[in-house]
Amino acid sequence: MVSERGIRGFTLIEVLVAMAITAVVAMVSYSALSAALSSAERLRASTERAQEIGQVMAILSRDIRQVANRPVIDEFGQRMPAVMGGELARDMLTVTRAGWHNSTAAPRGTLQRVHWWIQDETLWRGYFPVLDRTPGTERIETAMLGGVERFEVRFLPSLARLEVNRDDVIDRRNWEDSWVADLSQPNQLLSPPAAVEVTLEVSGLGEVTRLYVLPAI
Repeated sequence: MVSERGIRGFTLIEVLVAMAITAVVAMVSYSALSAALSSAERLRASTERAQEIGQVMAILSRDIRQVANRPVIDEFGQRMPAVMGGELARDMLTVTRAGWHNSTAAPRGTLQRVHWWIQDETLWRGYFPVLDRTPGTERIETAMLGGVERFEVRFLPSLARLEVNRDDVIDRRNWEDSWVADLSQPNQLLSPPAAVEVTLEVSGLGEVTRLYVLPAI
């Protein structure tokens, strides 16, 4: 038989020490798990955001690369060039583009008048159901991307004015901040530019810049 003197339990101090060690281990484990979950959530959110931006840029790229030199008549009866935009324009970028898919066989062509602009840090895309509008024609608008702090477009008049330095950096002094018709020459229609540069500044991700050479039209 084991005598009662041979049975020894834990003292209060030992129990408290064990509990303290357990609490520290649990806290460290929880902190590590919380940090891992937070990192995974940030990575997931960043990946989704990058995919969202990529999809929007793909749509914008499609609109620019499919530019068609087809002027339109606006709701005021004025003849507008195929490409407009920049600081002095109504919208930051307006183009007539080809390739408008007609899956429903609607009574319309395949050309589309598309507008891009920024409002309240949201990038918008709109289009009209017809090219030549009347005062009652309404624009169909879609919010494309939120958290856009800046949306700028610049225009290169001709490829002959494109200059690149020895470090392959484009000299933008020959680029135009606006591509609008000259009001002093109302009968002269503005031709499309040779290239368009688009810059988006997205909250938390910085600048996204794309350069597009327009088709020879």
